[in-house]
Amino acid sequence: MKKVVFSSVMALSLFGASAFAEEFKAYISDSKCGAKHAEDMNAKCVNGCIKGGAQPVAVVDGKVYKIDDPSKVAEHYGHKVTITGKAEGDTIKVDSVKMTE
Repeated sequence: MKKVVFSSVMALSLFGASAFAEEFKAYISDSKCGAKHAEDMNAKCVNGCIKGGAQPVAVVDGKVYKIDDPSKVAEHYGHKVTITGKAEGDTIKVDSVKMTE
């Protein structure tokens, strides 16, 4: 009986954790230029600003979000992506990132 209860609790907790994840259609920009590059898609400028010390950010429907772990988006500077994660205030906690274009 304990195994059945434990298995049920584990299954529900895994389902519950994934229920909070969201998908964000985003553009990976930089904290210096923000939403500007979501329109002009200037990957060269995004990469230059980040190399110059700006932080990568996600632009979602014109709103700029910080990224909890910038290394998770490092391969996507200047790209449109789908981020799976959770928004907490002005920060997205990233679970995964995939290219959309």
